[in-house]
Order: sequence, then C-alpha cells, then structure tokens
Amino acid sequence: MRPTTPIYQRIADDLRAQIADGTLPPGSKLPTEAELREKYGTSARSTVRQGLSLLVNEGLIIPRRPKGYFVREMRPKVYRPQQEFRRKPPEVDIYTHLIASEDGREPSQDIEVAIVQPPKAVRDRLGLAEGVTVAIRRRTRYLDREPYDLNDSYTTLALVEGTDWMTPGDVARGTNQVFAELGKELVAALDEIYIRMPTPEEVRRLQLGPGTPVAEHIATTFAEGDEPVQVTINIVPGDRNVIVYERIKNPEDFEARPRFPWGAEK
Repeated sequence: MRPTTPIYQRIADDLRAQIADGTLPPGSKLPTEAELREKYGTSARSTVRQGLSLLVNEGLIIPRRPKGYFVREMRPKVYRPQQEFRRKPPEVDIYTHLIASEDGREPSQDIEVAIVQPPKAVRDRLGLAEGVTVAIRRRTRYLDREPYDLNDSYTTLALVEGTDWMTPGDVARGTNQVFAELGKELVAALDEIYIRMPTPEEVRRLQLGPGTPVAEHIATTFAEGDEPVQVTINIVPGDRNVIVYERIKNPEDFEARPRFPWGAEK
C-alpha cells in the first residue's frame, strides 16, 4: 500500500505546479487560507501554513500580511563575467555599464574600502605569505535598491595604497584602469563558480529569504607573466540572477549576435 501524501505537501505541490504553468502568474494572489482549508478538507490552519511555508522557503511566494500570499515577481539580472574586459565608454563606472541594457532599472552600489587579513582562499590565489595585509573593496550592488549581488575585491596593500583604488566610492575610469596605470594591466582571468548556501553575513547583506542558494564566483585576474594581481569574490543569489557565458569563434561577431531569443532577459 502506497503511503498517502500529507495534505500540506499536496497543497505545496499543487500551488507550485500552478505557478510553473502560469495558472498563478507573477504578482497574483494565492487562495486564502480559508479557501485552501475548504479545498483540501482540513480544519487545521497549521496544515495550510506548513504547505505555504514550503513555497516561501523555495522563494516562490511571499507573504504580505494582512493581504495574504502572492506569487513572487522575479526579474533576474543577466550576469556576464566575461564582459569585464570588453571596451567601455569613457568615464562610466563598470557596474553601470555592464547592466546598462536592463530595461528601465536603476543600478547603484554601496562601496567600502578596508585593510584586512585576507581569507585563505584569497591568500592562496594571490600567492601571499600568511600575515600579509591586503586592501579590500566591498561592494553591495543594487537594482532599484534591491540587493542583487556582492562583489568584494582583494589586492595587496603595497600595490594600491595611496591610489584611487582605495577610494570608497565609484572610480569612474574603473579600478582595472588604475592597475594599468600602476604597470599591472589585467590581461587574463581565471573564473571558478561554486554553488552553495549563503553564510549569515551574506544573508544579511543581500536580504535573502529562507532557502535561497548562492553562486560564489571567484575571479583571479592576472597581469603579464601570469602575475596574480586581484581576487574578486562575487556572491550571486540564485533567485535573482542568471549567469551567462558566451563562447564565440569570431570575436568581431559579438555585437551582431541576438541576445536570448527565447526571452530570458525579459
């Protein structure tokens, strides 16, 4: 005899399916708790709330008390790590440039600069001895004031001390240009992507809901001669980003290619 699916699980499964097939579109209101109790033949409010909590933890719905539960409206940001080395208009911050194609959305970022002992992951990639201090630029990046990713860059303090890299704000010409002016033009990058659950600090900085995974993108950038210059750790929430890499045989064709004909950018 097959076990009976618990009522709360049936509620979650049915609503999840309706969200997936568009019966319940983004922004729509879910049936009330009373309606769900009647439909599924239960008098227990806790049973209905347990089912709804599953969907909240999956990032599919959000509670708006006292109005009820609503299907979450998600507009993912297209994150293209490979764009860092593309040409940019003069005097335009790189983050503003990289997402300039986002339709009607306002980018902004908070930037802090500090001198710290680097984590082991950074120390190993920069080839530093234990105890060597580094400079860090901590960025929290927003679209329409909602945090979309964290971008923390590390480099040796001896290299950037007294330069614009240490400015706690936008560097209009870009920090990559600062490195070039210091004789350390960045010419290559190694990208690593790890999928995991966030740390408490990342939950706080990104205002993440329960159960939201993140991608940790570690980019080590190099100057000529394979010299590691900077390590940037990007934390990208899985519920509001799509990571895209483009592989093109003829670079001159890059601008002519259509973007997401299946509509992923909408």
